[in-house]
Amino acid sequence: MIFLPFEIKSGYENMQKDAELLDNAVNNKLSEPVFRLYGWSPACVSLGRNQKNDFLNGIFLKENNIDVVRRLTGGRALLHDNEITYSYICPVSSLKHGENVTESYKEISQFLIENLKKIGIELEFGGKPARGHFDYCMLVSTGADLCFKGKKLIGSAQFRKDGYILQHGSILYDYNRELLEKIFNETLDSSSITCIKDINPQISREDIINLFVTKY
Repeated sequence: MIFLPFEIKSGYENMQKDAELLDNAVNNKLSEPVFRLYGWSPACVSLGRNQKNDFLNGIFLKENNIDVVRRLTGGRALLHDNEITYSYICPVSSLKHGENVTESYKEISQFLIENLKKIGIELEFGGKPARGHFDYCMLVSTGADLCFKGKKLIGSAQFRKDGYILQHGSILYDYNRELLEKIFNETLDSSSITCIKDINPQISREDIINLFVTKY
């Protein structure tokens, strides 16, 4: 595995970097996966590839120095703030069930499950099914999401190009409930989501990052 260490960039730079890594894998026919960790500065809302942006309050976001960027991947919007984001790029052929979207999510996510288990965070797939429409990704659980005791902790999304998969996702370290509700104009149901700080406040962001850094 090619490991790229944690770095903090703007939303535009982060999405550009993921796109460049995917193109590089395609163009050079990389056989081994690429794993990257990153943060965001300033805070940024990322929109899914085909998601409408009519729910966003541009004035509020500007006043609070929050950027907006569109991802290559699908899914719904995320606020990237107090979190650790990962991206994983690999050939479809490197997975046992790479052609199956749901199964490929699960195969790639095993890497996250195995590492977080080392610090006592036991993750499982799926969570409470969503009722109604939500713009905020963390309020929607699918069979490919990673949850702790039924609450969503990691939301991921995929994009495929020329036989390669880009999967990236948000590992929620902490969240500002009031800010999220203002951005997404939705009530945040704390029974459906969780974060590292809620699970174990003794675990730092650096602890999460080092889980992966020390592996390679």
